[in-house]
Amino acid sequence: MFILIFEQLMKMFFILLLAFVCYKIGLVDQNGNKSVSNLLLMVVNPILIITVYQTDYDRSLVRGLLLAFAAAAAAHVLGIIISTLIIRPKSSNDYCIERFNAMYSNCGFIGIPLIGSVLSDTGVFYLTAYMVMFNLFSWTHGVTLMEKKFTPKNLKEGVLSPMFIATLTAVLLFFLQLKIPAVLLDSMNYIADMNTPLAMMVAGFSVAQADIRKMCRNLRLYYTAAVKLLIIPLCTIPLLMLFHLPSEISMTMLIAAACPAATTGTMMAIRFKQNYTYSSEIFAMSTVLSVVTIPLLVWAAELVL
Repeated sequence: MFILIFEQLMKMFFILLLAFVCYKIGLVDQNGNKSVSNLLLMVVNPILIITVYQTDYDRSLVRGLLLAFAAAAAAHVLGIIISTLIIRPKSSNDYCIERFNAMYSNCGFIGIPLIGSVLSDTGVFYLTAYMVMFNLFSWTHGVTLMEKKFTPKNLKEGVLSPMFIATLTAVLLFFLQLKIPAVLLDSMNYIADMNTPLAMMVAGFSVAQADIRKMCRNLRLYYTAAVKLLIIPLCTIPLLMLFHLPSEISMTMLIAAACPAATTGTMMAIRFKQNYTYSSEIFAMSTVLSVVTIPLLVWAAELVL
């Protein structure tokens, strides 16, 4: 699995590199980046989730999904505890940005194509549990971090997000065994196949906007990236061992937790008038470094899980 993960990440990295070049030469601008990001977030990812759940009812799948929900919730709670203890307000004026980016991973844009290629649709099926927890926590705890207060309106927005609605719809269709007509499902599968290239394009556009020289000199970025890419995922491994999960579910949860910082962090920073430039730098740094850290974590996990 180490080799498979590394090969897939390299394929994704080359797409990211292409997007980086396209942005630098002016083929794509910020408006284009925003449009592609919205298309991915509002259309492609939700459709992908629905297609993944278009499978026959299986008790083992249902049991695995429930275990995945429990493990995902525990992993997010663990991430909140670690990021709160390690990243202190006195250490940085932008501690809320650092905590959010260390806590919440790019489980959608990066996790879906990565897990789908290594663990197939079953892995993506279990990944949806992590994504549901991501939406619930990011729109409650995450918003509280950014806004320094919590309101029911923020929770409502999270529950009404396209990914959350798509997941609920997909689960309902799965349990009722309602099948989408073959012709329509084939069209949806074509759209779902766009997820990997578009996701890495968005990542490449974001990296291209960062000041690479400034990033490389900022030691605080390396610290935050280390918390996100190494400390939290490594602490997640013994947590997963306590659940005694099937290896497929354990690996799905670990890879999801080991993904780089979420693009949601930058979007939230813009929305709540925080330092979004710094947030995008954390995203860019963690995305590039994850090409090395994710395979290493998977190798370590294979030895113990």
